Amino acid sequence: MSRIVVLGGGESGVGSAVLAKVKGHEVFLSDMGNITEEYAAMLNKWEIPFEQGHHTEDLILNADEVIKSPGIPSTAPMVRKITEKGIGVISEIEFAGRYDSAKKVCITGSNGKTTTTSLVYHLLKQAGLNVGLGGNIGKSYAFQVATENYDIYVLELSSFQLDNVYDFKADIAIITNITPDHLDRYGHNMENYVKAKFRITRNMSSDDCFIFCSDDEITVRHLDQIVMKAQKLPFTQKEEVPQGAFVKEDRMIVRYKEEECDMYLQELALGGRHNVYNSMAAALAAKAMDIDNEAIRSGLATFQAVEHRLENVLSIKDVLYINDSKATNVDAAWYALECQTRPVVWIVGGTDKGNDYASLIPLAKEKVKAMICMGLDNRKFHESFEGIVPEIHDVTSAKDAVQLAHSLAVSGDVVLLSPCCASFDLFKNYEDRGRQFKEAVRNL
Repeated sequence: MSRIVVLGGGESGVGSAVLAKVKGHEVFLSDMGNITEEYAAMLNKWEIPFEQGHHTEDLILNADEVIKSPGIPSTAPMVRKITEKGIGVISEIEFAGRYDSAKKVCITGSNGKTTTTSLVYHLLKQAGLNVGLGGNIGKSYAFQVATENYDIYVLELSSFQLDNVYDFKADIAIITNITPDHLDRYGHNMENYVKAKFRITRNMSSDDCFIFCSDDEITVRHLDQIVMKAQKLPFTQKEEVPQGAFVKEDRMIVRYKEEECDMYLQELALGGRHNVYNSMAAALAAKAMDIDNEAIRSGLATFQAVEHRLENVLSIKDVLYINDSKATNVDAAWYALECQTRPVVWIVGGTDKGNDYASLIPLAKEKVKAMICMGLDNRKFHESFEGIVPEIHDVTSAKDAVQLAHSLAVSGDVVLLSPCCASFDLFKNYEDRGRQFKEAVRNL
């Protein structure tokens, strides 16, 4: 029996602690911040000792191994002390993978990963498979390994979750795309961020499948630098491919081994060019899991959009309110603006992650009639968009943003919350931001 210390008392940390307890380890959990009542109750239920509001070095530095929650950077003082002492630091994903013999479909990427993960899960579940959903979405993967018994897991994995994986192996790995994001966490070095994403392909064998967007320059450029045994399956909207997925006229075509599945684009439940990519990636994963064509077509036609991702909230006096709170980076906001066909009142703002807004300027010039900055420091937005967008306003709450947008929008407009930024200056997380926005819309 080894002593496992878990740093961080959120979904990931508590799930890891429960799994460690179930597997007979001595467990202690420590969080520098406050642990919510729900998670504290869970730790007590499983009789796991914990502390909050501080780290007690004597109780941490005697660990055989430390499981670090993804939100804690490796530069945090306690993590540095642990590393200096030579104690191994792993992620929840690495730890849970040791005790899980299920097949794993793992998805990462800068944008589209939640939608693609949800699509894959929907396709496999609709086909009647015994499948769990976890990682960066839904319940903790480790908690499910401790308490459930699935044949397959569909896991959304952020770069932070991949940072401390070593022996974990995906059976099918998907990288949706790679664009600059979280550079503040990676020493403002794009190469470090790309390498973190490609950790999803570690340990893959020739029986496994790596699904990637061949239209994404950054992904393709790094493929040559990665030694990979897995079969490579590209998805693209630019050309026909012998194996993989592509668009031909008004159809999406998926080829895997001797099989081919096609579907009219207009039959896809999700609109927008970016969702064609997500649908192709999910369909390829389903084909590689031996799902039949009819089940794939049916699943892609019946899927419901993910909350906080281009989610239509309400139409009030012919003004459509869209919640895209999950757009926490520039590229996600680019997709949101690109698929709008009506004049936009655009709500942006939050914690800047080293963003460059230059790519958004042509779209803003063409589509945005007014901009509402909902953040504590909006200088960068003003500097980037003054003279481009006719009017720019500042607010510090979702309620004020929605009320101002309501006064600026006229019949036929769209009010789009697509913030480009993290939410931590004014909100707990992007879900909290999205829900406050939706509540404010419903109260108009």
